[in-house]
Amino acid sequence: MFPYDATILAATQATPQSITDVVRILQTIEDTCVDGDGLKWFNWLYLQVTLAVQARVNGNGSADPAFTDPEWLAELDFRFARLYIGAVQSSLSGAPTPGCWQAFFSVRNQTALARIQFALAGMNAHINHDLALAVVDTCQATGIAPQHGTPHYSDYTAVDTTLDTLIATAKQTLHVRLLGDNLPPVSHLEDTIAAWSMVDAREAAWNNAELLWHLADAPLLRATLMDTLDGLSAVAGKALLVPVP
Repeated sequence: MFPYDATILAATQATPQSITDVVRILQTIEDTCVDGDGLKWFNWLYLQVTLAVQARVNGNGSADPAFTDPEWLAELDFRFARLYIGAVQSSLSGAPTPGCWQAFFSVRNQTALARIQFALAGMNAHINHDLALAVVDTCQATGIAPQHGTPHYSDYTAVDTTLDTLIATAKQTLHVRLLGDNLPPVSHLEDTIAAWSMVDAREAAWNNAELLWHLADAPLLRATLMDTLDGLSAVAGKALLVPVP
């Protein structure tokens, strides 16, 4: 779709093993994409989120309390990012890609859309579809079951305030069309943005992670749940990506 897609595809070949690896890949995508590419604006927001989480994991310059288990949260961060990076790779290489992500990638060049629409549509796919998988993957790697009321759940929800602040800023900064021209003073976009809740989406993702964990011995039911999450996320993504008149 864009002449530099091969460069992005090359950047996503290596599987990140740390938050530092994730930052490097996201920065490469950021530096490669032009303003008229919707991928740039989700990636931009995701890079800000990753840098903020990295700072908190490292205990650098934050007034927020330290995490109980920063190593676990760091593990979740890069395993979560692998799913976004994998979706970029599969889409650009023509491989099967979750429908929620394909809904996003298929309109990357639609200049009637706003930057914030791409940012939130990417968050929708990544949180509503990918996050439950990432939580389960992290728990399997660390031998910790996903459960409400645990220190790891508390660390997980402690990120919400950081994300809320970044998304609130993004809603102002990215409230322009893809190429930077102003949006109409009144449109459906404000209602669409207001209806999307990051905190609610992350809570639902944790609930779904607990379900997936308990379905480990029921692969057909597990696959059905993931198909359902993909379908619902795709519908939400398409609603977020309706062009602004």
